[in-house]
Amino acid sequence: MIGIREERPEDIGEVRKVNEKAFMQAFGQSPEADIVDKLRQNCLEILSLVAVRDNQVVGHILFSPIRIEGNKTTEGMGLGPMAVLPEFQRHGIGAQMIQVGIEMLKSQGLPFIIVLGHPEYYPRFGFKRASNKSICSKVGGSSRRGLYDLDL
Repeated sequence: MIGIREERPEDIGEVRKVNEKAFMQAFGQSPEADIVDKLRQNCLEILSLVAVRDNQVVGHILFSPIRIEGNKTTEGMGLGPMAVLPEFQRHGIGAQMIQVGIEMLKSQGLPFIIVLGHPEYYPRFGFKRASNKSICSKVGGSSRRGLYDLDL
């Protein structure tokens, strides 16, 4: 049985290991673990969730503040990184973390979530191409990833 809850201070070491292992296997590098640490240190408004099985952290997802600037400035949240230990991948843990995060942020009255991610994954949660609203990223994407937004 997997439980999803907010990260606790005692989870920080395990969260780092989850991000390192998941991204090392997928991409051969794991700068995401450093990104999570820096966001945790420098941003008070993050939502950091962990997936726990038998008291072991097996997954992690981070939501951090993001600003869309245009005619007006709107603040919401960015999703990422999200990681699941390789031996627990493809069991719906990432989906559970996304759904819990969406519900928590929706209950806080936030207007949107943005994610730079895979086109075959995020639309099933209601995310749509951000370019449909003329939203683009300074970071950009790759041929495997796109920018998606979800109105809450």
